[in-house]
Amino acid sequence: MTSLDKPTEDTQQDDARAVTEAALFEAFGGVRGMVETVVPGLLFVTIYTINKDLHMSAIAALAVSLVLVVVRLAMKDTVKHAFSGVFGVAFGVVFAMMTGNAKDFYLPGMLYTLGLSLAYIISTLCGMPLLGLILGPVFKENLSWRTRNPAARRRTRRPVTPGG
Repeated sequence: MTSLDKPTEDTQQDDARAVTEAALFEAFGGVRGMVETVVPGLLFVTIYTINKDLHMSAIAALAVSLVLVVVRLAMKDTVKHAFSGVFGVAFGVVFAMMTGNAKDFYLPGMLYTLGLSLAYIISTLCGMPLLGLILGPVFKENLSWRTRNPAARRRTRRPVTPGG
């Protein structure tokens, strides 16, 4: 093997990054999973913005999320991402209908994000970063990253900075 045939460190890092991105993309359900997550909420906002009718917006968002589940079932595909969309929309609709305020459609998501933020912070402070616990099985490492890969452990504890 000549020096031109040997993989460089940059090539190895690019390959590792591509595998990581592909695994994360698949964990989120790919393009279809992302569409199933975004479309019902976007429809809710669009209809409410046009009509100012909370009931019609809620029914449309729920109907679309249920149709997405039915499509997944008909195609005998995994319904995990579609059902998570249904539950998210249902919680948002319940909150909005209870208060009569369309802004409350997003309140469950904000509370969920707050809870996750606290869980990430507390788990990191306790020395068992939640990010590592979540990504370990995705990358087929389970908990071995804690002992076999100190760099991975440091990365899961490092704050995220824009651009890097």
